[in-house]
Parts: sequence; structure tokens; C-alpha cells
Amino acid sequence: MDDLSRFCCLNSRCSDYGRRGGENLTVTMRYGKGREIRLLRCRTCKERFSERRGTPLFHSKLPVDKSLSVLQHLHEGCGVRATHRLVGVNRNTVSRYGKLAGGHAKALHEELVAFSP
Repeated sequence: MDDLSRFCCLNSRCSDYGRRGGENLTVTMRYGKGREIRLLRCRTCKERFSERRGTPLFHSKLPVDKSLSVLQHLHEGCGVRATHRLVGVNRNTVSRYGKLAGGHAKALHEELVAFSP
């Protein structure tokens, strides 16, 4: 059985939008290389979405371990060129992941600050 407690419906018009841990999500299918990415479906609104939607890994072609390695190197303060050499990916890929992760972090920060007292 898949643990879907971390996920919520991403359809803003759905009554279960943003509600984690509900019983409204099911795994419709798996896709990607090795079929490791789940396609989720909300039982309430019938919307389907990837478990990676809204994350820096959405539409990623790199293996998960390599993607996370790029992000960990950037988090530790390695530059783009050092990360490109250490992980073995193109410099443009490192830059793109940095921009995606930065935008995601900014959006998350704004959301959390909006809810703080």
C-alpha cells in the first residue's frame, strides 16, 4: 500500500484542496524510467497530477539520486562549476536546478510567513 499522507489535492477548486492525510487520493498509475513516479488522482474532483508536481523535480530527466546530489551540493555552498564536476552533469543543468529550487524555496517561505503570527 502506498503512503500518500504527505500529498494533497492540488486543484484549487476542489473541496479537499491542500488537505493532507485524507483518503481522497489514490495511485492511478506509475510512469517514468523504472516506473518509480506515481500519478495520483483525487476522488473528490477527479483531477490527476504527478507526485512531483510543484517540486523542483517535476519534469526532471535525471535519476533521483543525481538530482538530489545536485541540490545537496548547491545547498552546501558549492558553486555551479564545482557541482557540475562533482556530480557529472552539465553546468546548465546545475543552474536550472538551482533556479527551480530557489523559486520553490521562496514560494514556500512566502506561504509560511503568511501563516505566522
